[in-house]
Amino acid sequence: MKKFIIIPVLTLLLIMSDLARADIITDIASAIRTGNAREIAKFFNTNVDLNILTDEEVYSKTQAEQVLQDFLSKNAPRSFIIVHQGVKVGAKYAIGTYVSNLGVTYRVYFFVKQSGVSEVIQDLRFEKE
Repeated sequence: MKKFIIIPVLTLLLIMSDLARADIITDIASAIRTGNAREIAKFFNTNVDLNILTDEEVYSKTQAEQVLQDFLSKNAPRSFIIVHQGVKVGAKYAIGTYVSNLGVTYRVYFFVKQSGVSEVIQDLRFEKE
């Protein structure tokens, strides 16, 4: 009888754990939607591959935040929506459409991987459509 009670509890905990991890895409999308580089940077790995238009570099978390802040201050968000998301090689990714306050549309791509006990952005791209 104990096994019957324990198995559903363990199953429920595993499901809740998966749901908590699934929220990372939503949380990152919300941060992008606000245009707040500091909030987005909370999700960055220690080093992050940041591609903004034609400038692509691997930056430290702090440097990436500064570069992103510069871009966002010149291209504040009017809207951002996720158009596709999935899992590839055990990591999550999302593709979205970002429209700036100037009416310029960008394709945004971010790749999230497991790092220790948390998930972090490994790659973030803003490409002009």
